[in-house]
Amino acid sequence: MTDPCLPECGVSRFLTLLNGPWATPIVRELLKGSHRFNQLREALPGISPHTLTSRLRQFERHGIVTRTTYAEIRSRVEYALTPLGEGLLEVLEAMGTWAMAVPDPEPGVTA
Repeated sequence: MTDPCLPECGVSRFLTLLNGPWATPIVRELLKGSHRFNQLREALPGISPHTLTSRLRQFERHGIVTRTTYAEIRSRVEYALTPLGEGLLEVLEAMGTWAMAVPDPEPGVTA
């Protein structure tokens, strides 16, 4: 699967790169350090192997994640954020701060 051309608008570009329900949790886990595939699956209950693989490949294509294969008797692959990917820490922290400032709706009030 190939990615569509990335939009010119920065916000649209961000949303294209980090779309879907699993993008930010994967980045959140990788912000803690490099992980093997199964470590990521264990840290993200409910994610399918197909979805995780697809996400990691997309991130790798765009320079957000690196995939390192170690030639050992039982080969080992680790995924880590690149410096570009590590830059998402500030973005995610700002999003979290903003979200926590949004008040809970009052009971009984519906949209």
